[in-house]
Amino acid sequence: MSVLENAYAAARARSARVVFPEMEDPRVAEATARLKAEGLCEPLPLSPPSEAHVAALVQARGLKESIAKRMVSKPLYRAAAMVALGEADAMVAGAGVSTRRVIEAASIGIGLSPGVSTPSSFFLMLFPDGREMVFADCAVNVAPDAAQLADIARASAVSAESLLGAARVAMLSFSTGTSGDGDSVARVREAAELAGFAGPVQADAALNGVVAAKKGIAPLDANVLIFPSLDAGNIAYKLCQELAGAQALGPFLQGFARPVCDLSRGASVDDIVAAAVLTAAQA
Repeated sequence: MSVLENAYAAARARSARVVFPEMEDPRVAEATARLKAEGLCEPLPLSPPSEAHVAALVQARGLKESIAKRMVSKPLYRAAAMVALGEADAMVAGAGVSTRRVIEAASIGIGLSPGVSTPSSFFLMLFPDGREMVFADCAVNVAPDAAQLADIARASAVSAESLLGAARVAMLSFSTGTSGDGDSVARVREAAELAGFAGPVQADAALNGVVAAKKGIAPLDANVLIFPSLDAGNIAYKLCQELAGAQALGPFLQGFARPVCDLSRGASVDDIVAAAVLTAAQA
């Protein structure tokens, strides 16, 4: 089965409770009705603010109670608190707010996975020839340092294992191995060492075993590509869309302790349904 078929099957099997803090948006309302009718998840509206939500934020981040009370009066933070409390398994938001605000709420309410200090994003890339890949980071971190790149790689491996069943990670550069040098190559090399993945490696060597052998490295057949900057990642996924006819699903947030999806503010009902299914499949 394809990754989407697997995701739909997993979502139906898990029936995850997914909180949608923007139910007043007509697109979200229609999407959640479809999700419920098709048994893809249990869409949850925001619950009323409670002392338990306040306590969850106080305990998670050591906030003052007065600040936590103000936060849970806001939909995004209350949704994150619901996930933190176990009232919901995942959160889907962003139809009417910026990525930055979704990340802030999730960082404070849900927190990051153990060993991860940098929230990031990935696109699920579906190519006409059947290849399915994870591209990261293409939407959040502009110029990640070595430690942040390592975090992005670790989180992307978890995402790929969850959705694709395996993670073969390549940390991309304009140089493979020790063939080139420079600040960006050194940064990718350090990140690869920190994360324990292959890199630095050029894109052709990451994808083509014959090229890899010519460049003196073992074949990777990578299905997870980690780009050295937001420039590189964003340009690459758009080129794949326009020149190769790839379908780009996302961006999805990653690195959090529980699944969080950031919707595009221009998302259609179909986009929201697909994003929620992939999020529920990871819950």
